[in-house]
Amino acid sequence: MGLDFETLVSEAEMAHGHLCAGQILGVRMAMLGLARLGIEDPRGADRKRLVTFVEIDRCATDAIAVVTGCRLGKRALKFRDWGKMAATFVDLTQASGSGRAIRIAARESSKGRARELYPEIGDKNRQQMHAYRTMPDEELFTEEWVQVEIAPREMPGYKAARIVCAECGEGINYEREVTRDGATLCQGCADTGGRYYRAAT
Repeated sequence: MGLDFETLVSEAEMAHGHLCAGQILGVRMAMLGLARLGIEDPRGADRKRLVTFVEIDRCATDAIAVVTGCRLGKRALKFRDWGKMAATFVDLTQASGSGRAIRIAARESSKGRARELYPEIGDKNRQQMHAYRTMPDEELFTEEWVQVEIAPREMPGYKAARIVCAECGEGINYEREVTRDGATLCQGCADTGGRYYRAAT
């Protein structure tokens, strides 16, 4: 990669608003994923080559987005709410719709290892930040080569007709509409997974 570890950590800190162990872990995780895939310039020449799935909405996710250049708004960052400190890095230059990918997860044992390495540091976050900078990848992470099927409608740059919900009149993108009793509805009006909001009284 063009940028070194410390530069990426500084950029992650700026994007996230503070520096913490999760930021260090996220930078290391993303750098490892890119290295395994042979992606050297994810924010430049290789920017259309990568989709990243993150499994937690915590500090590491911001760092992963900074390192990879993958963003929700670019449709290159995919969130799965599994509550796991893990991410899967997918190389889109492989077979269409079924990219070569590596899933990297933080080891639970890394926290204990941080305590062993720096027992003199009482603050847990500082202790982990120091340890996560220097621990070997194999002590921090598990790695698994996987395949990820990405539907065409999930790909960056996908275009589809904009549909209007028959109930609320709002536009729906990327084939997220639902047909019920002959009517085209958005997922909120169709109540497919329960609305996350309700009208104020």
